[in-house]
Amino acid sequence: MSKYFSFRPNRPRQPINQQGNILTLVLVFGGIFLLMFSGLIGYISVQYNLSKEKVALNLALNIAESGVNYARWHLAHAPNDYNFSAVYDYIDPELGTVGQYKLEITPPDNCSTMVAIKSTGWTQDFPEVKRSISAVFGQSSLAKYAFLTNSDVWFGEEEELRGPFHSNGGIRMDGTQNALSTSAKPNYTCQPIHGCSPAQQKPGIWGTGNGGSLGLWSFPIPGPNFDAISLDLGNLKQIAKNGGYYFASSTVFGYHIVFKNDGTFDLNKVTKVQNAINVKDTETGLTVTESLDIKDETFLQNYPLAADQCNQQNLIFVEDTKVWVDGNVKEKATVAAARFPENAITNASIIINGNITRADPKDTLLGLIAQKNILVPYNSPNVLEVQAVMIAQKGAVKRYQYSNTKNKILVRGSIITNKVWTWSYVDSNGNVTSGYKNTESYFEPALIYAPPPFFPTTGEYQFISWTEVPSS
Repeated sequence: MSKYFSFRPNRPRQPINQQGNILTLVLVFGGIFLLMFSGLIGYISVQYNLSKEKVALNLALNIAESGVNYARWHLAHAPNDYNFSAVYDYIDPELGTVGQYKLEITPPDNCSTMVAIKSTGWTQDFPEVKRSISAVFGQSSLAKYAFLTNSDVWFGEEEELRGPFHSNGGIRMDGTQNALSTSAKPNYTCQPIHGCSPAQQKPGIWGTGNGGSLGLWSFPIPGPNFDAISLDLGNLKQIAKNGGYYFASSTVFGYHIVFKNDGTFDLNKVTKVQNAINVKDTETGLTVTESLDIKDETFLQNYPLAADQCNQQNLIFVEDTKVWVDGNVKEKATVAAARFPENAITNASIIINGNITRADPKDTLLGLIAQKNILVPYNSPNVLEVQAVMIAQKGAVKRYQYSNTKNKILVRGSIITNKVWTWSYVDSNGNVTSGYKNTESYFEPALIYAPPPFFPTTGEYQFISWTEVPSS
């Protein structure tokens, strides 16, 4: 009987040093893995924080914009309150306070209607991450109109207007224009004084001018309420007394102000006028007997205007019935004429004695504010240039219907008149029988937000500019 034996070879034992090598490899690779893993975790953490910081950076800009919006809201409700520079909480309706913004308000100066707003925003989590916005808002001055009137008006065939104009009455437009004209009336009754005989109903704007075909007539469009225009002449009087030039009654006919191209003006006392002229006031139908032409005057003194054109020194207030003005203006200035207490008989008027021009057309323009009328006299220049913004608060900017005719009047600035404005008079055939045969008006857009000192404004604050600036 045979016996079978199974044979199983013995496995060799691994040397001890080989077991140590394996352990070493495990530790090395484990360490590398842990190092890589921790590095990955660190990278993810850094990226997460960078992502949060980037979100905070974007949110900071949104918070800064909210600050600008709040400032605009504040100015809309309190247009004369600029004392609200402070740090404010930015509150999310669901999350509560998530950040803050800091407002720095720079109010307008005497020659500007613009408010500068700097808003800096940041979040609660990243207060060191800030972004800032600089924004400018402004109220339009009344000089935003080339022409503004509270009454019906007629522009003749020889008249040319450049810039926007508005009437709270009706407009007969036979001249040429290059900007929008608006009327507050859907229709109105055109009177014989404006070539409608007999009086008849007309659209708010009508005529043979080019504006109709160019789409530049728009009506009815509400315009400024002359009764609500804030022209506090009493306040201007106090400002002039406290730092400008104030001149009380001359005790004779009035004053003559002559602007000079060296930045000063001469003040003269008018001691005698030419013989009075009887002339019919077409608005009232009454006969006016007066002279607007100087015969004799006495030099009083030469006065300097401030090179800082927004200084109170550039406000000239005259409390007399008449003020004659002409010359070459170097520094921006305002002449206001009024008498108190107010009386319709003694309300003050300004007479444009001759050409009013500018030494520096870019930066200078004269403001004329009359309690009653702004008038052009009988002996006015044959070609008259008036570079000024004119306001006739209770009366009109006009030339009476004298017996003589002149060649041309050019106005660069604005005409703002309560009552009927006119430089010329025509017959039923359209022929000029009195005044200036040719008239031109040019608009100055720069005056909208940078008018002459202490010039009145209208309406709400409007957006002008927005830009991101470095945070301080």
